[in-house]
Amino acid sequence: MMKRDPVWPWPRILAHRGGGTLAPENTVAGLRCGMAAGFRAIEFDVMLARDGVPVVLHDPGLGRTVRGSGSVFEHDARDLAAMDAGSWFGPAFAGEPVPLFDAFARLCMAHGIWMNIEIKPAPGYEAETGRTVAQVTAALFADELASGNLAAAPLLSSFSDVALAAAQAAAPTLPRACLISALGADWQARAQALGARAIHTNHLHLSREQARAVKDAGYGLFCYTVNDAGRARELLAWGVDAFCTDRIDLITPDFA
Repeated sequence: MMKRDPVWPWPRILAHRGGGTLAPENTVAGLRCGMAAGFRAIEFDVMLARDGVPVVLHDPGLGRTVRGSGSVFEHDARDLAAMDAGSWFGPAFAGEPVPLFDAFARLCMAHGIWMNIEIKPAPGYEAETGRTVAQVTAALFADELASGNLAAAPLLSSFSDVALAAAQAAAPTLPRACLISALGADWQARAQALGARAIHTNHLHLSREQARAVKDAGYGLFCYTVNDAGRARELLAWGVDAFCTDRIDLITPDFA
């Protein structure tokens, strides 16, 4: 059995937003689809509803994956949970609800699903979102964090440094990752300031030299969203630790 890298002790291939291209994103149906394909690790997004309750959603506006108009942040969580987040994908998923984060995370835990949780704050609510998501997650994984079992703990990531700083203050032992679309000269300074364990980046903007620099600096390196098997093999050869994919029908959990 391959020994796990202590810098990246987590799974290497993640189902993007649960079910990739095979089910509506960020839903229980998507999670179950990923599980049916053999995945035991997923990436998904969390933001706050108007009442401060975290929900599993990617878009700040309604209309693409959730029927309706306006902003997510104009609705309480229980109202969002009653909305249709599945019909956009296909009639078989009509009525699929927006998940509440706490319930969704507990379902993942019950099935041994490792989680990369992306914090998606509304403008002006970065600190509140980072703090709330970290607090809920830390409470769910209190035993793992107390024992130092970080391999079992989720990884929080965000494009928002403010959200990550708030998460760090609220739950300092929870692992964190900086989401950076294209690595600039300041990537390491940002990671150090936030106590991040990993860098998450768009594989389209990553070079072999950058991958080597991240790994040489002692960080885990994760890429999104890799849907071509040839590119996936190239990235792994560069030293990339893990990636998420939409093509869970082509790139299997044991691909690495």
